[in-house]
Amino acid sequence: MHKNTTEARVAVSNQSRIIAVTGIMAAGKSTIAHLLAQRFARGVHIEADALQRMIVSGGVWVGGPGAPAGEAAAQLRLRLKHMCLLSRSFFEAGYTVVLDDIIIGDRWQHLQEELHDLPFSLVVLAPRVDVVAHHRDLTRSKTPQGYAWATYLDHELRTTMKGIGLWIDTSEQTPGETVEQLLRNL
Repeated sequence: MHKNTTEARVAVSNQSRIIAVTGIMAAGKSTIAHLLAQRFARGVHIEADALQRMIVSGGVWVGGPGAPAGEAAAQLRLRLKHMCLLSRSFFEAGYTVVLDDIIIGDRWQHLQEELHDLPFSLVVLAPRVDVVAHHRDLTRSKTPQGYAWATYLDHELRTTMKGIGLWIDTSEQTPGETVEQLLRNL
């Protein structure tokens, strides 16, 4: 099996690229992005939440379902900008970069603006809301966000991102199966 994994890395490492992974909370973005980045000979995973946590004083997380406003919106925009700046730097150094963040609505436009001159793909992880809210959200290490968040984000994702990128229903897949599907379809 190790040989096949090595072959897969060589097969997908010929050209640097940027892959943005989005989905609602607990869709598996961080897990999938990390596993996917490992499949490239030179792979980087940039997690937007890690950039948000870099703000050690004055950080404002989005408080609840609904469009972010004020300082929370400004910090979301700033973290997306820095995620893209890091992507650009690693890409120019010959790495394949896998981003993970909740990209919906205006954030899709912002991502396109920041990466306008670079080749990038968008992957949308779209598990069913019941799978996210009643299982995944409750079993992950982060604070559970709840059914209201899952429902709101799922509606926004399916409304504002419809027809954009490669959509995968990960409800019944393991992370490994999702990564294999991505590699076949990117």
